Amino acid sequence: MPEGDTIFRAARTLNRALAGSVVTQFETVLAKLSRVEIDEGICGRTVERVVARGKWLLVHFSGGQILLTHMLMSGSWHIYRPGESWRLPRSSMRVMLATASIEAVAFNVQIAEFHTEESLRRRAGFAGLGPSLLGEDFVPEDAANRVLTIPELEVGEALLKQSVVAGIGNVFKSEICFACGVHPFRKVGSLTRREAIDLMSTAQRFLRANVRYGGMRRTTFRGNPSERLWVYKRMGESCRRCGAAIQSAKQGLDTRITFWCPQCQPLRILGAWKSTVA
Repeated sequence: MPEGDTIFRAARTLNRALAGSVVTQFETVLAKLSRVEIDEGICGRTVERVVARGKWLLVHFSGGQILLTHMLMSGSWHIYRPGESWRLPRSSMRVMLATASIEAVAFNVQIAEFHTEESLRRRAGFAGLGPSLLGEDFVPEDAANRVLTIPELEVGEALLKQSVVAGIGNVFKSEICFACGVHPFRKVGSLTRREAIDLMSTAQRFLRANVRYGGMRRTTFRGNPSERLWVYKRMGESCRRCGAAIQSAKQGLDTRITFWCPQCQPLRILGAWKSTVA
């Protein structure tokens, strides 16, 4: 699933390509979107801006219409010049909007809905989003306070909870915990406020860096592409810091796989510390 940095880059690219331009063509295979085009008309509207909020992407049109999309596991937005061949088959197209100079195509997007500002405030899964890690107003100390309000959750689960902070996905979850030396299966209630702030500051730093550099996601910031991540998908391989074997286990109700180093991230239980092997 694309994480917050990927969606932010997509929104930024779409905004540069579309903002200020008039929609000359709108196509969709989704019946509810087609109904809005017929009843309200998207063609002829101006794209005002394209923005990201956590893992959601929003296209704002003149007249108050907002196209809300979520990529889930397989969705993506592409931009093309008129007449340019698409890199994916037309059968994968869910939404296409064109201006005089650009075609923006959403492929395999699992969620695509038209909203107004009012309906967005009621949209389940979006209305309750926490602060975006890539927002200009994101404050790690405030986000840490939000994390600490759910002491019963494991840290790895808490980082994925979009109602707490928006933008962290499964890759960053494991990488953030490693960078902070926090075992992902610790309870949030065992964190100090300093640790919670460190987790949020690291999350912000990782996402901002990956927006800036683009390309393959990285957290080690090493020059060798084969060493770009600390622990994610490295089960059984040697830790890049201490040499211990990286461990993994399913976590949370969604059973997402979490990775960690048992030496660099000792598990704290009832005030004691111990290394773990799953």
